[in-house]
Amino acid sequence: MAENKPQQQQLQIELTPEVASGSYSNLAVINHSNQEFVIDFIAALPGLPKARVNSRQVLTPESAKRLLFALQDNVVKYEKQFGTIALPGAPAPKANGGVATPFGTPEADA
Repeated sequence: MAENKPQQQQLQIELTPEVASGSYSNLAVINHSNQEFVIDFIAALPGLPKARVNSRQVLTPESAKRLLFALQDNVVKYEKQFGTIALPGAPAPKANGGVATPFGTPEADA
């Protein structure tokens, strides 16, 4: 007798040409409340006193944790294939988390 298993639907993901080109970021500022995480992606360029947020993503806490695990998994895979990612001049991450800032700029509140 065949088992009655619910059929899984496959999610169709569309990537538009405008989004496919991407936008460069070398800094992310992350804030959170009890309801969401807000991640601002920024391109901080050397010699310029201002950096503009070029993308903002708002995630549920569950989605933020899934993103954390996905990034961690991919960094591990990357380092196995290409070697350790060095962060010159960056202090070791704090026990409760830390921020790696570009160009030796100090951490800032957003």
